[in-house]
Parts: sequence; C-alpha cells; structure tokens
Amino acid sequence: MIDPQLLRENPDAVKTSQRARGASVELVDAALEADVRRRSAIAESETLRASQKALGKQVAQAKGDEKQALLAEAQQLAARVKELTQAAADAEADFTKTVGAIQNPIIEGVPAGGEENFVTLREVGEKATFDFEPRDHAELGEILGAIDIPRGVKVSGSRFYFLRGNGARLELALMNMALDKAISEGFVPLITPTLVRPEIMAGTGFLGEHADEIYYLPADDLYLTGTSEVALAGYHSDEIIDLADGPLRYAGWSTCYRREAGSAGKDNRGILRVHQFNKLEMFSYVLAENAEAEHDRLVAFQEAMLQACELSYRVIDVAAGDLGSSAARKFDIEAWVPTQGTYRELTSTSNCTTYQARRLDIRTRTESGKTTPVATLNGTLATTRWLVAILETHQQADGSVRVPEALRPYMGGLEVLEPVQR
Repeated sequence: MIDPQLLRENPDAVKTSQRARGASVELVDAALEADVRRRSAIAESETLRASQKALGKQVAQAKGDEKQALLAEAQQLAARVKELTQAAADAEADFTKTVGAIQNPIIEGVPAGGEENFVTLREVGEKATFDFEPRDHAELGEILGAIDIPRGVKVSGSRFYFLRGNGARLELALMNMALDKAISEGFVPLITPTLVRPEIMAGTGFLGEHADEIYYLPADDLYLTGTSEVALAGYHSDEIIDLADGPLRYAGWSTCYRREAGSAGKDNRGILRVHQFNKLEMFSYVLAENAEAEHDRLVAFQEAMLQACELSYRVIDVAAGDLGSSAARKFDIEAWVPTQGTYRELTSTSNCTTYQARRLDIRTRTESGKTTPVATLNGTLATTRWLVAILETHQQADGSVRVPEALRPYMGGLEVLEPVQR
C-alpha cells in the first residue's frame, strides 16, 4: 500500500508514477475520493459517539419522566451510531481496496515504459567465444548426464526436469557458495516454507495482475511461493522490529514454483523457464532512508557472485512498466548466453520501499517513540537458471565443461565436468 499522506499531499507524483508504469491514472482520483468519504464517515461516527457518551451521563443523572425520555433518545442514538459505525467500516474497506490497487510509486530516475525500455547501466566481462560450434545447455546437460528433461516430462509434464550426477552437484555447489557469501555479509540463513497464507501472498503484492502465475491449493487455502521473498516478507508481519543496530538481513533457501502462465512457446528447450527450481534469496528490512543504499549493496553481492562464476553480464535499470506492483525500482543482472547470442536474466533485486511493510504491518520504533513502516528489499543470489550460463560459457570442444575456480571447493575439487556414457 502506498503512503496515504503522499496520496493526499502530492497526488500528481502518484499519477506520474502510474503513467510511467502504464497503469491507471484515474485510480489515483478514485482513491482520493474514497479517502475523503472514509475520513468524513469516521469523523461523523466519532462525533455521534461523543454525543452518545454525553447523553449516557445525562441518563445516569436523570429521574422519572425525564429519564424515560432520555432513554428513548439514547436508543435512537445507539441505532444511528451503529449505522454510522458500519458506514465508516465500509468506507474504510473501500478506501483500502482502492488505494491497494495503486502500484508502488517509482523512484526518481526509473525509466518510463515497458519491458523493452530498460536502461543498461554497465556491461562486465568478455563474452565467451569459441573456435568450434558451441552446444546449448540442454545438449550439454545430456552429454554430461547432468540434466534429464525427457524423464522430468515423463514424471511431471512439460517444463519439469531432473538434475542428476554432476548437474545436481553443480547446483548444490552454486547454492552453497551463495550461502557462504550471504553469511559472510551478515545475512541470517533461513529455510523457508513454500506454502503461505493468502494474506501473506497478497501483502507482498503477488496477487495482482500476475496472480495467474501462482499455484493455488483451494482445499487448504494456501499458495505455493514462486520466491522465498514471500515467506521472508511475512516473517516479521504484524511486528514492530528493532533496527537500532542496523538492518535485519535474511537469506532464504527454498524450492520455488511458477505456473508460467502465458509463456507457451517461450523457452521450451532446456531449463530457462520451468515450473520448479531452487533459489537463494536475500531479503533486507531497513529504515526507509537507507533503502537505496541497501539496494546498491545487494546488487554488489550479486555481481560478486557472477564474477566468481566467471560470467559475462550486464546490469539494467528495469523500466517502470516491467517492475511489478511492489517494486519502486528494480535492477536485473543478465548473463550472456552464447548459443542464444543475447543476455538472459539471472538475478533481479528490488527496492520495495515501505509498500510491502504497510500491507503487512511491519514497523520500527523511532527515537520519538512513534512507529513507522520499514522498507523491504529483495534480491536473488543464486538459482537453478545460472546453470544455463555456466554450462554454455565454460564448455569445451569435446563437450566437457570447465568448472569455475571459485566453485571447485564446493565440487570436491572437481575441475572439469566430463561427458558420460549413457
């Protein structure tokens, strides 16, 4: 939810953000009108309650006919108070629903437009070149006995797979290297639930326009998470947390599930776009004024991981229309995939400012003793998709793949993934 004070004091800024996102500008005016109705209904209800309280004192002191008359008046007033209380509750619900549909106001400098309007901030590393015809990751996975897609499809359907042998070891090596990185930077590791309640999923902003990408279990009224960000955001819901000693930082390790609705025909080959994968997600709770600095910090950790994997990549400033409702700014890091001749997203990190915290009621106490919403940020530190870039970038002519030096200690010292006889 956006800051109601911002809505009242600077609605033009909210409209500018909605316009840059390609979202409804009219929704801002509707929210302003709902806010006026809500405040008016609350004020009228409170005024009548004060009258009811005063009348109650008169009834207590009155006698005889006067008391009977006052009691009759009190009954009528009580009925009116009940009506106005319900009207105030309805107005509050209407405002909450309307303002809740407004997306998080973007941070100044975020490019306007859709998916194609991103801005490249930097490109790092030399793109891999070969003196032989490179194989794609799906073929390499088969040659290495590392990825078994046919049996994944046999067992679970399209967009499922098995990681086997050195493929399984490589993913675990990557995840463990990322976990060590996170711990060294002060993140508390968590293995998170992958089923969450609707209020937690809604609180993080995932039940909006992309709700069709989420698996839902109606018999249990639970959602399967597509990222541990959801559980990590819910971890401190309805709490007042202490940030006096600095941010609270968590690294959530979980399996993730995505329906990939609307992606028919896209990335059908291999494991770029799948229904199930593993991921290590960074999550930070910080003071609102420190959110942008924390955002840069998370990106630096991600870049360190990609450099450790010896990958060529670029960092992009994602355009407003491609942010998702919760993010005020998002940086994606995309690795070069040789056989596709393009960059593909491996990580993203989002500054959600106080948007999620307001929805989930996560606050911290200020020096004055009052409470204020915190800011939340998230960023991927490793995920299954990284295997695509690692295999393709470090492949050799005979189908073997060189293991990046930083990953070798996590692979028992293995330096090369060798083809296997199937």
